[in-house]
Amino acid sequence: MTGPDPACHELLLRLAGRLPDELLWRMRDWLAGGGREVIGATLPRELLRHRVGLTDDERDLLEVAVGSAHPLLDAVLPASAPHDPPAAFHPGDRAVDTVALAVLAVVRGHPGCVELRQCWRGGQRVVLVLGAERPWELAGTLQRLLRAHGDRTPCVEVLPPHGEPPAYHQAAIIGSAPLWRSAAALVGA
Repeated sequence: MTGPDPACHELLLRLAGRLPDELLWRMRDWLAGGGREVIGATLPRELLRHRVGLTDDERDLLEVAVGSAHPLLDAVLPASAPHDPPAAFHPGDRAVDTVALAVLAVVRGHPGCVELRQCWRGGQRVVLVLGAERPWELAGTLQRLLRAHGDRTPCVEVLPPHGEPPAYHQAAIIGSAPLWRSAAALVGA
């Protein structure tokens, strides 16, 4: 983790399932648009409002993302470990619709993408992308595409290609259906 944008993206990933979708998609959109200052003004307050605690690692990410001098950082609740969200994911009917094809077209053209998956949490589509350069920008682009197709609270999770994802994302991956894998990923499999 080198800069504020990657730190902010990783923190927002870790908060999936812990903060409301309406809030997370908006913050990801702000990050993609260069609005980290707005996130800095909003995120600590929303963590307090929703009583979401942060682990030490998450607090470090927050400090990098919004600045260690932010006045509300000390008020954010501590957490020993993130809670496993009570989310159930399923692959749906596995039909590839127009929205999935549009998402696929964007992901295939974005550098560093390894895999695209899709699942459903209740009636909410969740798009999972493994690997991407500047993942916060890809997340913002895909969210705007989903909103253009009528999704009011798009759930787009752009994860690093390696490492262990948080419990929320592990459950989403297990409950998802693959839509695409890069040729490089298939060769390495």
